[in-house]
Amino acid sequence: MNIVLWSDSHSRHELCRIPDGDVLIFAGDIGARGTLEELESFDAFLGRLPHRRKIVIAGNRDYFFEDQPAESLRRLTHAAYLQDEETVVDGIRIFGSPWQPPFMKTAFNLPRGGPLREKWSRIPTGIDVLITHTPPMGIGDRTASGLHVGCEDLLAAVLRIRPRVHVFGHVHEGYGMTHKDGMLFVNASVVDERMEVSHPPVVFTVP
Repeated sequence: MNIVLWSDSHSRHELCRIPDGDVLIFAGDIGARGTLEELESFDAFLGRLPHRRKIVIAGNRDYFFEDQPAESLRRLTHAAYLQDEETVVDGIRIFGSPWQPPFMKTAFNLPRGGPLREKWSRIPTGIDVLITHTPPMGIGDRTASGLHVGCEDLLAAVLRIRPRVHVFGHVHEGYGMTHKDGMLFVNASVVDERMEVSHPPVVFTVP
């Protein structure tokens, strides 16, 4: 099974070249302004792609999923949306969650410590692919100014769960793959720090 991983298109999805694959996973930041019109455009784009399963989580710019969840779900017709939920594709268990440490006045912010720890505690063991918008602390989370802005409690949860792959975005400068402790971590942001589409999606093959 070929799983295509991408994130952070920020309404520039039409500029993205998406590889073929069996499953398409998007790790948040569909939009730039967080409007339902951005979601509709993204959904239409997904509808033109050939992947048999498409899975999406929200990011901090996707205000519509936080403010208008029912209407957002109604308009997302070509993908499954996960918010602290699991889906299974051909026996592969996939879990998605949009939360992150505070970042300006954007969507899905929670304080570090207890509130975020509670969200990560909902991730069950045995997950094969974990999707979050935020990176874990120290992996794919270094900003242009040199700061590591990932979530410490998410890292602890990942080390407990030990998925095959953990995909995220949010920190555009952190794009790339990291192998650590037998797991693959992927920052799949397709835009760079200038919000230009500069990075290709990542294809992960499940034997």
